[in-house]
Amino acid sequence: MPFIPHTEEEVQEMLATINVASIDTLFDEIPRELRVEALDGIPPPLSEMEVIRLMSERAVRDQVALNFIGAGAYEHHVPAAVWQITTRGEFYTAYTPYQPEASQGTLQIIYEYQSMMTELTAMDVSNASLYDGASALAEAVLMAVRTNRKARSRKILMPRTVHPAYRDTVRTLTAPQDIECVEVPFDPRTGRVDPETLDRWANEGAVALVVPQPNYFGVLEEVDALTDWAARNGLLAIGLVNPMSLGLLLPPGEWADNGVDIACGDGQPLGSPLSSGGPYFGFLCTRQNMVRQMPGRLVGRAIDADGKPGFVLTLQAREQHIRRSRATSNICTNQGLLVTAATIHMALLGPDGLERVARACYENTHELARGLLEIDGVSPLFGGEYFHEAALKIDRPVAALLESLAGEGILGGHPLAADYPELPDGLLVCATETKTRSDLDHMIDSTDQILRGRYTRSA
Repeated sequence: MPFIPHTEEEVQEMLATINVASIDTLFDEIPRELRVEALDGIPPPLSEMEVIRLMSERAVRDQVALNFIGAGAYEHHVPAAVWQITTRGEFYTAYTPYQPEASQGTLQIIYEYQSMMTELTAMDVSNASLYDGASALAEAVLMAVRTNRKARSRKILMPRTVHPAYRDTVRTLTAPQDIECVEVPFDPRTGRVDPETLDRWANEGAVALVVPQPNYFGVLEEVDALTDWAARNGLLAIGLVNPMSLGLLLPPGEWADNGVDIACGDGQPLGSPLSSGGPYFGFLCTRQNMVRQMPGRLVGRAIDADGKPGFVLTLQAREQHIRRSRATSNICTNQGLLVTAATIHMALLGPDGLERVARACYENTHELARGLLEIDGVSPLFGGEYFHEAALKIDRPVAALLESLAGEGILGGHPLAADYPELPDGLLVCATETKTRSDLDHMIDSTDQILRGRYTRSA
């Protein structure tokens, strides 16, 4: 919808009506030392025509390339009906559903989303989403600290196999609250956490253990053993999962004997295109006994005075949305448009469709890895089973290889060296259901030719 600012005359008229000298006076309770007088680096204003031209020039920089990157952002096929429905006006411009009598459509689709997510994760309750997977994990950590009052410390056991950006986000949001994220190392042979190494923290009174599945390297963790260790030692278990993988893998609510306490992740694989970096949405599910500590919105189904079913926001005080200091969490604006797309996407695919997509991702990634591993100079970085990503070791300069592949119109994977200095030759590759046999062959053949033709084996 268009935004038309007030004229200077209108602003002065409003100020005069309330007997205030200037707009700045309305904010005089903010101490002077906390105010920003100017925004450095902000360019001068542009006209509408200039803005359109600038954005058009930037848009043409986006090139269509054969994408094998992954690393937390996945290129899946999104049926045309998903966004055809999602961008209808009643969904596209829907406001926060505070008034149920005017928001039944929005509330119902959120309720359907929550129902689907609890079934997908085998958990009891789902919220109505968060900003992205990283902030969802941070909120899960905060929720665990509020819930696990028996813990003697404020330590969270965070495996290094968790996405590096997620770990950074969690530290940023929890450090001011004196929550310590203790990094748990991974076995350099398997690329996953060895459950036996956790015993060093058994008596430190930690709050929770994060269990990624699959982990950042695509490796499947020993989730039953890790979840069981957490339960035996008084820690809550937080399952960090790729929702698409749950078409094939055991859901976090069924890990070990009783499942995890909290499950979270990024919903981007469910109907959200890559779109040059977002937006995404985060999901968070939990057990019934922890529902009052859950951040974000929760929609419930009720019966009205006439006996008809209806939907309402539930289990939340108004301050959850408007009073930061009194709220369980200040995250209240969900990624409603993305949740709508995810709900339609899951409804169209159904359980069988999700399983087919997950199986195709598994098979394509394994087929790609098998072909690349036949090339001289390429070897597996870790042993064991993997999903969505394959971690490879390249005995030539990884950056040079990726640059050469880009010249062939191929985004050849994600280098690991920047986030894992101990893996300077590491490369993550991913192949979703969108890749054909010819796509895989093109990637394999191009890699083979580049490694054989341009670089000599390092000593």
